[in-house]
Amino acid sequence: MPADRPLNDAELLAALDWYRAAGVDLAVGEQPVDRFAASMPPQRVRPAAASVQAEVPAPAAAPGGDPQETRALAAKAGTLDELRAIMDAYEGCGLKLRATRLCFADGNPEAEIMLVGEAPGSEEDLQGKPFVGKAGQLLDRMLAAIGLDRTKVFIANTVPWRPPGNREPSPEEMALCQPFLFRQIELVAPRILVTLGNVPTKALFSTSVGITRMRGQWKELTLGNHTVRAMPTLHPAYLLRQPASKQLAWRDMLSLKQAIAAEKIVMG
Repeated sequence: MPADRPLNDAELLAALDWYRAAGVDLAVGEQPVDRFAASMPPQRVRPAAASVQAEVPAPAAAPGGDPQETRALAAKAGTLDELRAIMDAYEGCGLKLRATRLCFADGNPEAEIMLVGEAPGSEEDLQGKPFVGKAGQLLDRMLAAIGLDRTKVFIANTVPWRPPGNREPSPEEMALCQPFLFRQIELVAPRILVTLGNVPTKALFSTSVGITRMRGQWKELTLGNHTVRAMPTLHPAYLLRQPASKQLAWRDMLSLKQAIAAEKIVMG
């Protein structure tokens, strides 16, 4: 069989499936491109004096925003729509360079229950909504089991742009995006908050303790200017990999249902 023969449709689809499973999410050209350098303003080189060797420009600083800047920007938002516009226009987060679009939130902004996940995956990046892939489908079933759906909750992420290869967001990326998340929570003002997985739990509970030890424990959190009753639980993506842990998540869902009743939150 010739090594350079064209692939048929079945072989092309199999190759694409293999690339996706390996984490490939961006097509590249024949020549490498330094996208960080392309995103930086051009360096100005002063002409050298006649008797002095030409001056070498200082290396560009690594790209990255300032949490103080995002804190000031978030504080300007008086509504969720204003916050979305501010985040969409913000260019200081390196994750935005590779993301397809901002993944702001989904659900009911008037809801009294808020869920916070980790970061967008490939499907979320394409649609601009959190939890729309397989993990999102499982989350919908978990909510339905206790009488909830997306019309009764508000869902956001710790980081609103997809990290390359679905990796966890770095501490620097989380610190940069945290003011946006805190402002989201302030504007929604939920009475109950549930964190899904390690990343939002560590970020919002300010802890280094893992999710398997933190899950199911209720605490009162003050996030920005809002105080809320909060509980961590396992991320649906983790439950897809570890189905035996679904019984733990079910206990957490029952605890959430009890908290809704105790808070007298109307689900009608």
